[in-house]
Amino acid sequence: MKSKSLKELHEIQRKLVEQQNIAAAQAAAREEAERRAHAERTLFIRAAGEVRPLRRHGRVDLAPDQPAPLPVQQQLDEQRVLQEAISDDFDATTLLDVDDALSFRRPGVGPDVTRRLRKGDWSIQGEIDLHGLRREDAREALAGFIREAHRRGWRCVRVVHGKGLGSPGKTPVLKGKVQGWLIQKNEVLAFVQARADEGGAGALVVLLKPSPVAPVRSS
Repeated sequence: MKSKSLKELHEIQRKLVEQQNIAAAQAAAREEAERRAHAERTLFIRAAGEVRPLRRHGRVDLAPDQPAPLPVQQQLDEQRVLQEAISDDFDATTLLDVDDALSFRRPGVGPDVTRRLRKGDWSIQGEIDLHGLRREDAREALAGFIREAHRRGWRCVRVVHGKGLGSPGKTPVLKGKVQGWLIQKNEVLAFVQARADEGGAGALVVLLKPSPVAPVRSS
């Protein structure tokens, strides 16, 4: 009975010693960690020097600026312009009616349309004068004019390109370009050379498609 009690006592003493050793090791580890942290703080202070808090200047923290809105409409307009671009290299001669005025009518448009244009059955609702413009400027101006005229619902317009009397060799270069540009515009149904009292060989009378958004005006 005594032997068993002594054995249990020794076991209890052994466990106590183990617990004391563990506690001592943990305390030593904590001391080492604190020593390293203190050393690091001391090293930073020596490297950075004296540190002082910034003074308050009464500033107000504002909300961050909102990102600029995407120019969606501008992008759509630019895409539309690219889709409606017209080329200088387009050969219009094969699509012109072979007559004295070299008129044009889109496939499906009857010859009576060009006859009525020559007679003045459609009143001219707008006009653009390209005479004297450089080729690039004239092309852009004509494209914008046709687009705006169609948007307004105009059916008949006049395009003045000049007779080319001031060009080298007195050749009407712009006239041929204007014909090619007009043929490339989907809004154009037909055109004829203007009558003498409307500009003659220096102008074209152009018939446009009805606009789907603007009211159609009667002739």
